[in-house]
Amino acid sequence: MSHRPPSGLAAVSAALLAMSRHLEMGDVLKTIVASARELLDAEYAALGVPDDHGGFAQFVVDGVSDAQWKAIGPLPRQHGILAAMLSDATPQRLADVRTDPRFEGWPDAHPDMSDFLGLPIQDGDETIGALFLANKRCPKPSGGCGFTEADEELLGILAQHAAIALTNARLYERSRELTIAEERSRLAHELHDAVSQKLFSLRLTAQAATALVDRDPARAKGELQQVAVLAAEAVEELRAAVVELRPAALDEDGLIATLRNQIRVLDRAHAARVTFESSGVRALPSAQEEALLRVAQEALHNALRHAEAAHVSVSLGRQGPATVLRVVDDGSGFDVHTVRREGRHLGLVSMRHRAGSVGGRLTVVSEPGKGTTIQMEVPGG
Repeated sequence: MSHRPPSGLAAVSAALLAMSRHLEMGDVLKTIVASARELLDAEYAALGVPDDHGGFAQFVVDGVSDAQWKAIGPLPRQHGILAAMLSDATPQRLADVRTDPRFEGWPDAHPDMSDFLGLPIQDGDETIGALFLANKRCPKPSGGCGFTEADEELLGILAQHAAIALTNARLYERSRELTIAEERSRLAHELHDAVSQKLFSLRLTAQAATALVDRDPARAKGELQQVAVLAAEAVEELRAAVVELRPAALDEDGLIATLRNQIRVLDRAHAARVTFESSGVRALPSAQEEALLRVAQEALHNALRHAEAAHVSVSLGRQGPATVLRVVDDGSGFDVHTVRREGRHLGLVSMRHRAGSVGGRLTVVSEPGKGTTIQMEVPGG
């Protein structure tokens, strides 16, 4: 069966839709490269993102196996024609890249390449990437390039949409960094307030016990017992804060294992019973898994710190085409309509933003005295 490249409007539409589906920078880069290689039927494709020193901060390839890429070794600081495209925004279409005066050779393990098409990816006047294709799968005209003017035009359209996808990915990363910084600031503030109060009370109680040791040993014993209680409460506050501040091991352990481990620690650290169950959930894109984890952490924080819940249950499962996270507590509850106007207090604005950023939906059900249910749905899984 002969290889038939994709063609027509449907192929272009599929490539553009694939690029728009992702938010993580790594996923966006891989999708752009794979889409370009398939759309123009090239044997090899690569995409470089510039650093601030005339080289590449990231370089993604498609068509080269992991073993080949490892054998090629690290990219040199200067990249010949590739690096030239970062300073010169002119498209490059060459019959044989090896005959170009800027060509500087390549390592022994590097695949042999001939015809070449390179195009800058620009956001306004800024070059934010460079897209390269090599070895078009077609009969080569004598001394000519397999890539045509039409291919260059098509890659130009792809590069324009790639610029949007890369810009969105950069904005998403910055937004996530700001959100993480805000969360850490909030946690540090709460940790300072809660533990400082406990330690201040502990110090006063210990001083009272010291003063009573000689004249009223019985009362001194009671004060020392209170010291033990306050110390245990301070330890619980510290444990809970460490769980929230610790980076989630999503890449290594996955969402289910990470949630189970964190909930096990919370169950030990708090007087409330905290349980977890899951069924039928497959791996999700990293952005969705992180959003689900952070929403679960925020909901658990509310239930354990503010709602005075005796039992908090966390579940993760499939519901039709969606994955559903549900955090249910039997605590004090609240008036949803009132809190909606003051939603930042319980992190509801942050949770809704996280759900929406990955195509999900957040539902909050609560009444005073009747507990709270936080539910987040994301497509897939």
